[in-house]
Amino acid sequence: MGAQRCWLEAEHLPQRLPERRLSQHGECVMPLVHFSHDGRAGLGKLFGDHVVDLASVAPRLPGTVTEFLAAGDAALEAFHRVEDKAAAAISLADVRLLPPVPHPEKYLGIGMNYRDHAAEAAKAGVATPPFQVWFNKQVSCITGPFDDVVKPKVSEKLDYEAELAVVIGRRCRHVSVEDARSAIGGYMVANDVSARDWQLRTPTHTLGKSFDTHGPIGPWLVLDDEIEDPHALDLRMYVNGEERQHGNTGDMIHNIYEQIAYLSTVMTLKPGDILATGTPGGVGVALNPPRFVQAGDVMRVEIDGIGHIENRVVAE
Repeated sequence: MGAQRCWLEAEHLPQRLPERRLSQHGECVMPLVHFSHDGRAGLGKLFGDHVVDLASVAPRLPGTVTEFLAAGDAALEAFHRVEDKAAAAISLADVRLLPPVPHPEKYLGIGMNYRDHAAEAAKAGVATPPFQVWFNKQVSCITGPFDDVVKPKVSEKLDYEAELAVVIGRRCRHVSVEDARSAIGGYMVANDVSARDWQLRTPTHTLGKSFDTHGPIGPWLVLDDEIEDPHALDLRMYVNGEERQHGNTGDMIHNIYEQIAYLSTVMTLKPGDILATGTPGGVGVALNPPRFVQAGDVMRVEIDGIGHIENRVVAE
């Protein structure tokens, strides 16, 4: 981090840019994009229907999202100063969008954190826990926002979960609820794909949450200063165009700041760590009868102000 801050300070950037928080509809959001084009992967800044390649216009900026977040305010200020440059613009249609954070140290998910999801679990005899319940998604599950999701041969109960993913922006421990937002780097759309038959084999849920390709995230990282209130975002899950889930992040039992405070009591959170913040009601296992996804199905998750991801299910 020190080396990154040195060169950024040498650019004579201002101490802090003007306030940039947006409306909840996300007008003019200019997220950080991890993409590949012509055989090269890199970071870009999205301007509408095209991406400006940061390697061309700001070559000293870090080359990965994790390094970018670790560089702190100086990198953020440099990013915000990047303007729309025709010479460095690439059509969004011509790039492949990659997972914004392909190699986080941690990918953690919270269970039964929306009131309607907890209610549907209670109908099945699963009591709402008095504390936050966290599980690991092994980071090898991560895949791109439009990549295929594989239905394993060994699972007949493949399910979906639309979630807002929070990406940690700075190294922190023992963060208070009041200070927790300062630890957030940005937000993504996530689908916590779950093999329910494997999930329920053990109390930890880890194996059922961690099959390869069962962690699609993206489509980009919307930086924290571009979202006015992360607890006022609508999210929806569609399967083959049919709406299965529709909720609002304000319906969380434990809000994002409480989640960060709780986790940081136990462990050091680091730039790039991903927190999946819970899913609304309507998961396939809770429907009557249950409706699991099959090969050929298409899952689409949308979050207002963030974007959408869409993944086709394929047979292993």
